[in-house]
Amino acid sequence: MKLLSKTKLLLIGSISLLSFTAAAEKAQNNFEALEKKIETTLQMEVESIGDSPVTGLLQVLTARGLFYTSLDGNYFLQANIYNLDEDMRNETDAAMSGLRIEGLEKFTDSVIEFKAKDEKYVVNVFTDITCGYCRKLHNEMSQYNDLGITVRYLAFPRAGINSQPYNDMVSVWCADDPQKAMTDAKNGTQIPNKSCSTKVAEQYTFGQKIGVQGTPNIVMPDGSVVPGYQPAPVLAQALQAAL
Repeated sequence: MKLLSKTKLLLIGSISLLSFTAAAEKAQNNFEALEKKIETTLQMEVESIGDSPVTGLLQVLTARGLFYTSLDGNYFLQANIYNLDEDMRNETDAAMSGLRIEGLEKFTDSVIEFKAKDEKYVVNVFTDITCGYCRKLHNEMSQYNDLGITVRYLAFPRAGINSQPYNDMVSVWCADDPQKAMTDAKNGTQIPNKSCSTKVAEQYTFGQKIGVQGTPNIVMPDGSVVPGYQPAPVLAQALQAAL
């Protein structure tokens, strides 16, 4: 068999590299066009576009959550993708789990924490001081703590940033004793108005990005979500099963 000369090999390699570069540039241009179309049409900020688990669909991370779009940008979907070959694994939630864990790291110093003395688990809970089930969860805090569950609160004022609940939650976060202020607020006590530099707005925006639609919204240590109130024993059982 005749061997190719070094010159021919270099030429083939150069052509392959040029083809790959051209394909990459075309994909990048397509992503940019899709991003512009989505932001213009839906008034939705796009953070990233990439491949999805399904051929023919792209994964779009926005400020309002995770979506999918067709390659030509004609169709836009909000859906969960399940993997039939992997015991119906929710691929959409798996992608979001990583984003949740990564995003929560920047709020480590800005949560209001109720720490268990004998800590076994840590959950992050998006909460609203006006939410009935948020109040129920908070009133049972000693039960969670007794089972080794540390609760870290993040703010998610359901009425939005330009609302009185938002202002009240800022006052809670700015209080001299945020834990007491949180308890008082959830007991219906009027909190003194306070203003300071907080991440309440950022927490709310992050919650929207990772799919929080209601409160309480419990983010488990693996990044999965348990929506709604869960009694302490039920949550402890779920945490144990997730280990």
